[in-house]
Amino acid sequence: MLWSLLKILIFVAFVAVLTLGAGMLLDLQDGLLLQIAGWEFTLSPLVAVIGALVLVALVWLLMKLVGLIVATLRFLNGDETAISRYFDRNRERKGYQAIADAHIALAAGEGRLALMRAQRAERFLGKPELTNLIVAQAAEVAGDGARAEAAWRALLQHDETRFVAIQGLMKQRLEAGDTDTALALAEKAFALKPKHAPTQDILLHLQSGKSDWKGARATLGAKLKAGALPKDVYRRRDAVLALQEARVVFDENAPIEAREAAIEANRKSPDLIPAAAMAARSLALKGDRKGATRVLRKAWEGQPHPDLAAAFAEIEPEETPAARLKRFATLAAIHPDHDETRLLMAELNVAAEDFPAARRALGDMPTRHPTQRALAVMAAVERGEGADDAVVRGWLARALVAPRGPQWCCDKCQAIHSEWAPICDNCGGFDTLSWREPVETSGKSATGAELLPLLVQPPAKEQPKEEPGAPEDKDEPIDLAAVVRGAN
Repeated sequence: MLWSLLKILIFVAFVAVLTLGAGMLLDLQDGLLLQIAGWEFTLSPLVAVIGALVLVALVWLLMKLVGLIVATLRFLNGDETAISRYFDRNRERKGYQAIADAHIALAAGEGRLALMRAQRAERFLGKPELTNLIVAQAAEVAGDGARAEAAWRALLQHDETRFVAIQGLMKQRLEAGDTDTALALAEKAFALKPKHAPTQDILLHLQSGKSDWKGARATLGAKLKAGALPKDVYRRRDAVLALQEARVVFDENAPIEAREAAIEANRKSPDLIPAAAMAARSLALKGDRKGATRVLRKAWEGQPHPDLAAAFAEIEPEETPAARLKRFATLAAIHPDHDETRLLMAELNVAAEDFPAARRALGDMPTRHPTQRALAVMAAVERGEGADDAVVRGWLARALVAPRGPQWCCDKCQAIHSEWAPICDNCGGFDTLSWREPVETSGKSATGAELLPLLVQPPAKEQPKEEPGAPEDKDEPIDLAAVVRGAN
């Protein structure tokens, strides 16, 4: 503010001084007498001042003309002059304008036009480290893969563009399905810039696809150090990778370190169900049944799951159904009202042939949450209690069209997997599988199975008496295909 005010005051003072000087010149009576070669010139003060200014301007123009002549002679002699610099600036202006036009064409998806503008920029600028980048991108948009690869390879020669060139080549290899070369390029890019998040993600995905779990864990650690991953997410995903390292835990030739990897995975993420199941099996193989039980109980507290129950059963593989039912009671007491607990106890009671207890354990699940598993268990209970075959067929028919219940579902693409895996087979997502109810879609099936519950008739109140000597088929297995044929 003060500086602006000071400039205004200086300008006003300068104008005032000029005005005062012009007034004093006009007031002077005597003029300026000039004698040149016998000639005399009398000039008024104002005319003398104007003449002096004109003379100064003429001298300046003369000096510029002399400088131009000297610059022209030097230019003809091969030296850089103002003339050459003028033309150079003109070429730079046209070159950078061509680059701007190429960027606009790229944004509009006009690959061929962008490629022409990039080539024009190369002619004017002569800077391949700058224009080759535009050429590569424009060639990719235009679908000219060979031209794009040549431009990327040219960029490898310059330190400042080597990283970008490696990424461009890596992208081409990925699109071509050459994952081996893409992995090698990703490792080079990661070595140049270990903190670059997109490179970390691509490298982690490729390493996981190649089952390089040790390398993937190192990449995951780099993401944590770079601050690109929260600690809780890191612990979960590192446990997933450690679990994959432990897939050889049941190989009889596996070293102790491989067996301990399963326990390490469970320690890092106790809620990871496959890790808990594998850790329990590893401990059971070592004879530590109490440790295996403790691991499974802790995992069951987080979420009851069939895989945990299967691992719990493997701790005592030779026990009787009654003994198994008694041992599982401690596990079931953790979440007694959970649907998985109800189904588990119902199945165990069916195995022990205690069908009333199985019905009580199942509760209202067949009507409240009728899944395929619940309805199948209900059919087994009815069959075990001696119900008519039509009743059993009714439950099985309902099971065919009932929801499947919790499954391993991908949170990214909703694909359903029969077993847990670190990578979704459908979309390639890493650590996206969760145990939950899948998104059920409604609509008619190709086989018309939704009509089965209507085709299977309920049992009559009075059953006809069997003829003497007729074979009893009460305990024979039920053929659902025969049921459908008979209903039709």
